[in-house]
Amino acid sequence: MAYIGCHLSASKGNLAMVKTAESIGANTFAFFTRNPRGSQAKTEDPADCEAAVAALAHMGFGPLVAHGSYTMNLCTKDPEARQFAAEILADDLRRMAALPGNYYNFHPGSHVGQGTEIGICQIADALRKALAPGYPVTVLLETMAGKGSEVGGRFEDLRDIIQAVGSDAVGVCLDTCHVWDGGYDIIHDLDGVIAEFDRVVGLDKLKALHLNDSKNSFDSHKDRHACIGDGSLGIETFRNIIRHPVLGDLPMILETPNELPGYQAEIALLRSLK
Repeated sequence: MAYIGCHLSASKGNLAMVKTAESIGANTFAFFTRNPRGSQAKTEDPADCEAAVAALAHMGFGPLVAHGSYTMNLCTKDPEARQFAAEILADDLRRMAALPGNYYNFHPGSHVGQGTEIGICQIADALRKALAPGYPVTVLLETMAGKGSEVGGRFEDLRDIIQAVGSDAVGVCLDTCHVWDGGYDIIHDLDGVIAEFDRVVGLDKLKALHLNDSKNSFDSHKDRHACIGDGSLGIETFRNIIRHPVLGDLPMILETPNELPGYQAEIALLRSLK
């Protein structure tokens, strides 16, 4: 079964997101756990969470893919900012326990001149501590485009973080725009990219997809999303992804530059490709 959805606003609560997702033909969705450009989080509402969990089960939704704040950098050079980011991560995982069995995805971070190896160690250290309570959530490292000092632009970065954490509660979310911009040719060699991921990281760690076309050329390291079919990847690439025996049943989240009507149209388009 194809689980396809998009990013939704969490401002009106979890149950409202479930109802909105159903109304546009989605059976999964993503949401930011707090201000995506800051650190403030919405007040917790246990009753709303319970109602949302019941609705998700009743409607047969696939796993949700929550998203950490863009400003949460676990490997920044500033030790105080790095500690604050680690505290945000730990609080987000605690909050996700109210929606058990779902995913929490985040950008690994930028090492800001410290070097990838140090960045990986700092990310892994924060993850080990945040995962220690054993919350019922799987953390996903997002594949990145590799711009600047980003960690996660290569599969090897993700492998090294996962190995350093040493927990089964860590996986990967593959972003189609990011991997294309990062130098993985999913247009002409999708099977080869999947085989490379399996060789380096392991397909058992691939838990979700972000479906985004790209405004950029191959290996540009720029990270600029486009609507499905309006970028350099094109419709045929997404047809191959939707139909792929390894990828087709993973939760797929649209992060394209759209409002709800556009997402509804893209969800219908992707389902038609199946």
